[in-house]
Amino acid sequence: MVTGADVTTTRLEAELAELAGSVPDPELPVLTLGELGVVRGVRMHDDGHAEVTLTPTYTGCPAIEAMSADIERALTGHGIPEVRVTTVLAPAWSTDDISAEGRRKLAEFGIAPPRPHAAGGPVPVTLSVRCPNCGSTDTELLSRFSSTACKALRRCTSCREPFDHFKEL
Repeated sequence: MVTGADVTTTRLEAELAELAGSVPDPELPVLTLGELGVVRGVRMHDDGHAEVTLTPTYTGCPAIEAMSADIERALTGHGIPEVRVTTVLAPAWSTDDISAEGRRKLAEFGIAPPRPHAAGGPVPVTLSVRCPNCGSTDTELLSRFSSTACKALRRCTSCREPFDHFKEL
């Protein structure tokens, strides 16, 4: 493994990062961990083990253990004899880490994707969430929490359909 400012990614590390990133999220299987933006990197060490760095969507996320086990299974299935998944909290994960493809998949699945943040820009005081079913922004909050802590339950007042909204972080 190369350390310090001269860190370079080998072809194997890039391949393993892509493989780790292709693992489905255990709570939102419509997304991969790569699309969610939680896989931070893969490094091969001199002793032959692979280290995957993973950032949870929030501290204490209960899915981190399942994510780690799924990544280990995917990489060992690819012939890597030992895989270690390390959880890193800094830099913190943000909904801005969700890829454009991930946002598209969330909307297609019926979950309103989080809005991207403007770098250094003002934070909106009001939240208008677009209904993933009909596109209306005339929605109301039903519950601050939904099936997972990172989602809220909303209802569209136009089409009357309830939907999950992935909260902005």
